[in-house]
Amino acid sequence: MDEVLHLPSTASSYQVQSLREFLDDAGSAYRVNEAEDGLEQRVTPAVRDAVRQTLTDAAAVTTAGSAADHLATSWQAAYGRNPDPMRAYSEAIKAVESAAHAIVQPNNKKATLGTMLGEIKGARHKFETVISAPNGESIAAAEAMMRALWEGQTSRHGGQNGTVPETLEAARASVHLSAALVQWFVSGAVLRNP
Repeated sequence: MDEVLHLPSTASSYQVQSLREFLDDAGSAYRVNEAEDGLEQRVTPAVRDAVRQTLTDAAAVTTAGSAADHLATSWQAAYGRNPDPMRAYSEAIKAVESAAHAIVQPNNKKATLGTMLGEIKGARHKFETVISAPNGESIAAAEAMMRALWEGQTSRHGGQNGTVPETLEAARASVHLSAALVQWFVSGAVLRNP
């Protein structure tokens, strides 16, 4: 079934709807994805809807660049019929880089999550979130989330120490962490002070 959905114009909308109903009625672990071009693992509807809303919001914000595309690819790589944990994690990072770029390092055309973390660390007073913090550094929560995402993927570079391939569980967690960060950046919850 998954292969048929991947082929353009092989499945009619009636056939796709029938497949969707069949999978639902059977209590399948899979469902037809939003694009109707493949199957994906079922996820709690509230979680799926929150990520879908983040995709919509990110696509509507021009300064978010390709954040929506990267997050959608990350979701598919994590929850699609043939998961690719390394790609899911990599795309999750790219989604955050795209969403955060205009706020954290707008003048750095080669900004990465790593360079953005350096920018924040060197000038925390320039950033804040709408969530207040007792120590006056409200950016700490967003920074910690960004750092967890960045440092959690060791396979992006070679080196003398061995890299650890991303597990499917870690990749899925990165998708959700990325979705939260993208939402924070595109909604204005993370701000750069003048």
